[in-house]
Amino acid sequence: MSENGRKVHLNVFLRPTGHHAGAWRHPDSKPELELDIDYVAQLAQLAERGKLDSVFLADGYAGGGSKLEPFTMLSALASVTSHIGLIATVGTVYNEPFHVARQFASLDHISGGRAGWNIVTGAGSAAHNFGRDEHPEHSERYDTGEEFVEVVKQLWDSWEDDALIYDKVNGRLTAPGKVHEINFKGHTYSVKGPLNIPRPPQGYPVLVQAGSSERGKELAAKTAEVIFTAQQTFDAGREFYADVKSRLAKYGRTADELVILPGLAPIVADTEAEAKEIEAELHAYVDTSRALRNLSERFTVNLADYDLDDLVPLDKAKPSEEFNGIRSRQEVVLDAARREGFTIRQLLYRSNGGHGHVTFTGSVLQTADFIEKWFNNHAADGFNILPQLVPTGLETFIDKVIPELQNRGLFRTEYEGTTLRENLGLKRPANVRHLQRQ
Repeated sequence: MSENGRKVHLNVFLRPTGHHAGAWRHPDSKPELELDIDYVAQLAQLAERGKLDSVFLADGYAGGGSKLEPFTMLSALASVTSHIGLIATVGTVYNEPFHVARQFASLDHISGGRAGWNIVTGAGSAAHNFGRDEHPEHSERYDTGEEFVEVVKQLWDSWEDDALIYDKVNGRLTAPGKVHEINFKGHTYSVKGPLNIPRPPQGYPVLVQAGSSERGKELAAKTAEVIFTAQQTFDAGREFYADVKSRLAKYGRTADELVILPGLAPIVADTEAEAKEIEAELHAYVDTSRALRNLSERFTVNLADYDLDDLVPLDKAKPSEEFNGIRSRQEVVLDAARREGFTIRQLLYRSNGGHGHVTFTGSVLQTADFIEKWFNNHAADGFNILPQLVPTGLETFIDKVIPELQNRGLFRTEYEGTTLRENLGLKRPANVRHLQRQ
């Protein structure tokens, strides 16, 4: 049972074959259906049947692979679901605020108030795809990103909630003085406005932030309503939770105005032994030499030159400030190896299964115990679930873990509302323009 009636919040990070590096080769996975919207819709409907808060689609603008564009996909999913939230990653570096404001407002209207924006400042360089010479430096990305978000919020507020009046008699579609130019002039952006679509049903789509660096934590405390984070140990989760929640007061916010969801990549079966069999099978499908090369990018040495059962050579790890990507992920990975005394094999397996997030392999009851421990001890408000094998791993989680959490009084049995904000227990933001006129 949870304290004070709190309920676990659960998002599922959708990846059509699963999050394990070897999942796409597993007989149960269906990589040929990655671009099949009917298949993705079935996964979203499965998550909604389990009463999960939301589904999440990551995105980027570089690299190979096949991935549908998230606004197009989530708009399609909105038509075949009715309650589950729809969250997409959209980076600030290679976009313009007006486009992003319009796209998310459209998704929020299409879905009846279920949109969420995972704000990233550009973890991976795509400069070569956008006519740029190089990816902006970490601090520059955050400075520009904060301004970007401010422009988007002002654009959403450029229409007051009661601006549309459809006055046929007097020939007025909008009420006088209720649609505003924003005339924003900042260091990077100059935007006149107004937006060419009314304010979203939620006021703002739910603002999600995924950075866990020092700048990322401060931005989350100031702006975010949900934070997707990677914490690989219970103690690290508690420390991060306390740190970020303690920063909220300086921005006039309370602890329940920010939902912290660490990533959890589970392999679940009826028994622990069965779950470990699935885990071993997935590891067997991974190209170990390639995985070691990828992991070695975090070090100044080639890990292939070591025995897999040697301890991780932490003294050869690159400092996080040398990364111009997800700096916090480097810190999280190395911190877990340090706290738990990982061998290279253990670190490799953790990386295979959760790409920087905590992995867990066990029975249904053990998985529920894991979630309950983190939740009741203030290491998380819930989890961003990354099933290592899809669809079977997601099905097991929905059909068996969710009922166990419900039996313990930890998880909802029905949705609290129809919008993502309502289901997350978040307030609808007041329109800044309207407040200024009062």
